[in-house]
Amino acid sequence: MTNRAELLEAALDSFPEGSVLVDAEGLIAFWNRAAAAITGYAAMDLIARPVPEALEVLVAWQLPGEADPCAESPAGCGSMVRLKHKLGHMVPVIVRTLALRDEMGGRIGRAATFHPAESLDALPHGDSSDGTGGEDGQAEFEDRLQGIFEDFKQGGETFGVLWIAVDQAHDLRKTHGAGACNRMIEKVERAMGNGLRPAEEMTRWGDDEFLVLSFERTPEMLAAHAQTLAGLARTADFHWWGDRISLTVSIGAAQAQRDGSLVDLLDRAKAAMFSSFHAGGNQITSAQGGQECLPS
Repeated sequence: MTNRAELLEAALDSFPEGSVLVDAEGLIAFWNRAAAAITGYAAMDLIARPVPEALEVLVAWQLPGEADPCAESPAGCGSMVRLKHKLGHMVPVIVRTLALRDEMGGRIGRAATFHPAESLDALPHGDSSDGTGGEDGQAEFEDRLQGIFEDFKQGGETFGVLWIAVDQAHDLRKTHGAGACNRMIEKVERAMGNGLRPAEEMTRWGDDEFLVLSFERTPEMLAAHAQTLAGLARTADFHWWGDRISLTVSIGAAQAQRDGSLVDLLDRAKAAMFSSFHAGGNQITSAQGGQECLPS
């Protein structure tokens, strides 16, 4: 009869994400098939042995974004790291970690799950009803964000993001169709583009949403800049079938944090944007706290 340990091992071995267990001495106790496929290292090469230097980033006692070396990764987020494949090339992965403890609270090991960043949509995006949403531009922008965030973690320039949604987009798409909505989005994009700083970048981040990469130095300065862009969005003169449609945007502003992750940064900006939208739109919400209703 199959015992519980065998059942558990079989379940973990069939798990679609890489899974690894390391004991308190730093020896690998479990390594599943997905982990082998991602890294090139088979379980027979690793079990009961120290973690190879190329893979230490997976089970480091302190990962990027962890204030406590024994802490686990933020729920639902994870950290972006790069491990060295057995063949020598670098593989970016999203890793989630958990400190394992006994009944007395003593640390007895470390668990981690991970997946390639390229194979899954690791960063949150806006909705794309047609499955496109400007994927090529998003991929380039995503690479740019990853590079800037990695530089920032190493002491580089402070930056933040603005997640912007056009308040009227959903209703216009329902009543007038995708063509009208796309024309409106283009008008808003051109209007806000006039207010970007020289080093800033903006891209479509879904059908009806934008993401702005900004180098404002403080949350307050980022929110003030968001006000400028929101004002420009309201100047977009949009007519459809003789009707003039007034436009407003909901904006979520989030400043990068050195003890956080890029996924967390975008999650905070998205949540702040939704707070603005559900409060009636035409508002700016800072992830660091504070919501401001803008004049019509």
